[in-house]
Amino acid sequence: MSDIDFSLTPVGAKRIKKKADRVSRSEITRVQPVQDKLGAQQDENRELEKTLWGAADKLRSNMDAAEYKHVVLGLIFLKYVSDSFNRVYEKLQREEFADPEHPDEYRAENVFWVPKDARWGTLQKRAKEHEVIGRLIDQSMDAIERDNPKLRGVLPRNYARPELDKQRLGELIDLISGISFGKSREHGLDLLGRVYEYFIGMFADAEGKKGGQFYTPRSIVRLLVEMIEPFEGRVFDPCCGSGGMFIQSKTFVEAHKGRFDAISVYGQESNPTTWRLCKMNLAIRGIEGDIRREDSFTNDLHKDLKADFILANPPFNDSDWRGDQLRDDARWQYGIPPTSNANFAWIQHFIHHLAPHGVSGFVLANGSLSSMQSGEGEIRKAIIEADLVDCILALPSKLFYNTPIEACLWFIARDKTNNKLRNRSGETLFIDARNMGTMIDRRHRDLTNEDIHQISDTYHSWRGELETRYKDIEGYCKSANIQEIRDKKHRLTPGRYVGIKQNNDEEEPYEEKIEQQITELLRIFENSKNLEEEIKKNFEEIGFEN
Repeated sequence: MSDIDFSLTPVGAKRIKKKADRVSRSEITRVQPVQDKLGAQQDENRELEKTLWGAADKLRSNMDAAEYKHVVLGLIFLKYVSDSFNRVYEKLQREEFADPEHPDEYRAENVFWVPKDARWGTLQKRAKEHEVIGRLIDQSMDAIERDNPKLRGVLPRNYARPELDKQRLGELIDLISGISFGKSREHGLDLLGRVYEYFIGMFADAEGKKGGQFYTPRSIVRLLVEMIEPFEGRVFDPCCGSGGMFIQSKTFVEAHKGRFDAISVYGQESNPTTWRLCKMNLAIRGIEGDIRREDSFTNDLHKDLKADFILANPPFNDSDWRGDQLRDDARWQYGIPPTSNANFAWIQHFIHHLAPHGVSGFVLANGSLSSMQSGEGEIRKAIIEADLVDCILALPSKLFYNTPIEACLWFIARDKTNNKLRNRSGETLFIDARNMGTMIDRRHRDLTNEDIHQISDTYHSWRGELETRYKDIEGYCKSANIQEIRDKKHRLTPGRYVGIKQNNDEEEPYEEKIEQQITELLRIFENSKNLEEEIKKNFEEIGFEN
């Protein structure tokens, strides 16, 4: 996606060079100028996103955002597929022996075949025929699925339903017709990715809590991927939503000159409409994966999978996970999770699916770090004592579109002694990033490229992957040993470990500063009492009594 900065900090460059010389120094220094050239295009794309959302939101009328989302995203997908088809069609027309109406010509170019009646131009010409346009769109979706097995059971239907305003549907077709995905495969995919993700995020905002069940802000996904670096092996997300973790993994690998075919993708999603959204999202990017549709707790369809990397953003504090049906489940190695909250069910689900040297990075509500309710403290203690917690990161507020709940990132490592990294047995890294990020509007914050590089470099330095040695930084990061964690009753809130940043080296310690402030407040209070007594005495001298 074009707004991802593939430039590397000098420290980051050292890390990549150390990883089997995937990128030469000259290649690293060439990336940033390319990004600069993309700046104008990014600005243009952002304006397009805003224009599209503003117009589409007006067309939404009284339709629920959860329903309208699939109307819009289905049409955007259809336009992209048709534009990609037309690009190859025009090329084939110029070739002497090519047949532009043969499906195999398009499969050879890794482009979906689009039958004549399903092409966007046909739909656009008939957009004002309100009595038939819904049915024509449904037929187009059927035809594309029929001729492209990868899309079977994925594309949205029911555009012909009576409650969908066909005049507004025709206007939406005209609006989306203004997007051109056809300049090149790279340009089309990039623009589609931006528009698609922007719309998913905006719908998450409009839907509120429910929207967050399938959307994780891009900067958080980028940070997770940058930290666990899924270069090769099995990547798993058991609550995969719209597939953002897989897409960013592919982007990461390609940006660092790796081969995405070295990664195998596995996922599971319980919501059927979100599952279809994920399948569309992956299909347009050429990502093939084993993405299954079912609840991960009650029907784990990847039961025997042991993943090298697990990336996930499970629903926060889910109280409706049917834990009462799973009291004797083999996954609860560290304690039976409470039926009222799925946080520690998810953590143990992730641990259960990790390979012997696997690493997992996932998002959870901050309560998971310190809660002592319903046995959660004992489960957390058991996981810590098993030496599985590699890193805990406190996130800034206002990163999520859908919830005010403050969140953190957990990083679990099955084996801290493996010979690829520094032996970190009995150690856990704490990072407090609550003061990082930039407000992008009055309600939403985003982590910048610099923030992501700084945090990921801190983690990789601590793991021994960089030439630059790790060191604790007051108020930001701290490497704590198991005894320090025990002393804090196995609570994992980073602020308890990193402390509060001082303004300069000569400033007094935090406790002394607080004591001085209390003393000063007491002095002011005492002075006010003395002043009150003096005023009272003066009134008495002039004969005024209260």
